Amino acid sequence: MRSRTIINLTFHGVGDAPESIGNDERDVWLSTDRFIEVLDVIKPVTWVRATFDDGNKSDIETALPALISRGMRASFFVCAGRIGRSGYLDAADLRTLVKHGMRVGLHGMDHVSWRSLDKSRLDREIHDAQRMIASACGAPVREAACPFGAYDRRVLAFLRVGGMERVFTSDRGPARQGAWLQARNTIRRSDDTDAITLTARDRGFSIVRTARRLAKRWR
Repeated sequence: MRSRTIINLTFHGVGDAPESIGNDERDVWLSTDRFIEVLDVIKPVTWVRATFDDGNKSDIETALPALISRGMRASFFVCAGRIGRSGYLDAADLRTLVKHGMRVGLHGMDHVSWRSLDKSRLDREIHDAQRMIASACGAPVREAACPFGAYDRRVLAFLRVGGMERVFTSDRGPARQGAWLQARNTIRRSDDTDAITLTARDRGFSIVRTARRLAKRWR
């Protein structure tokens, strides 16, 4: 039987972006009203998953209450090196996410591209960070999101050794529900509601997108 296709959406910060956030990241920060609007669009769509990258403090302050009130679940991918830093989630926040049924996953140690790293740094970014996040949140870390969506077969091999049950990328388009490698669609403040609605409803596979993903896996 053909497995069901799903849509994975990626959120980052919610609310006013801190001054420390660079201009290149500001387009992925949503106002609180905009974020709530998007949640209300996707809530009734059963084949949409919500994910959050970077471990911003707004995950616990704004995103979590909004998800709980709507009976929604999500995955939160954090950088181990940012845990407890100003503007980011601390260990208590991570445990609160787990307590409310959210998944906490790996987004590396220092938010750098994994493709450019040698073995020792890749070990630190993946395996050391995985252990640190698991210790902080009090639960196993079995999901990962590649920073900047950058990966190749060497990176994927490291993630498999780390026991990752699911790996998320920034490749756009739908994904197979049970697939190990999952494409995601980043929500930007410049996206309008119609575009988000169409993304949530797009369960078809593009031959071009699929070919690009395969090329990444084998380079």
